[in-house]
Amino acid sequence: MSSEMAEVLAELGQATQAYQAAVDDFDRETARLLGVNGTDLRCLEELLAAGELTPRELSDQLNLTTGSVTVMLDRLEKLELLTRAPHPVDRRKVVVRLTDDGAQRCFALVGPLISDGERELGAKYDTAQLRLVTDFLRTNTAIQQRHIDRLRGRPTPLSARRRTGAR
Repeated sequence: MSSEMAEVLAELGQATQAYQAAVDDFDRETARLLGVNGTDLRCLEELLAAGELTPRELSDQLNLTTGSVTVMLDRLEKLELLTRAPHPVDRRKVVVRLTDDGAQRCFALVGPLISDGERELGAKYDTAQLRLVTDFLRTNTAIQQRHIDRLRGRPTPLSARRRTGAR
């Protein structure tokens, strides 16, 4: 690897870390304003993107037990952010959707970020550049996911299990 490539990759790594920290901070403030925790916020994001999901789908996407999802959904339903309804096809299932008020509350917080991003990125970069950035983000996400899976396959150290009650 050339020294220029090493320098560029180091700068890219620093920029990625700074971006990730900003996303984490934004998510933390959004969660605070909605009165939810980080996992609850991820659930709301999944519902915003999908429209509706079953509790099983949420369990899979959030890597939670079905029992944890039930407790989370109870909490979010109590906050009037989402609702559960019978599945339109399979009467044994339910679907989870954001309430109109819940969706409005979420969009009120994230909408300005989306609008600014579209306006500023669209003004600064052309379509080909944005496609390249999108490819970079998808590639980086796949790398990240691969290492999330690797870490999930490792046992929790005994010292951490004692502190958190994890198994």
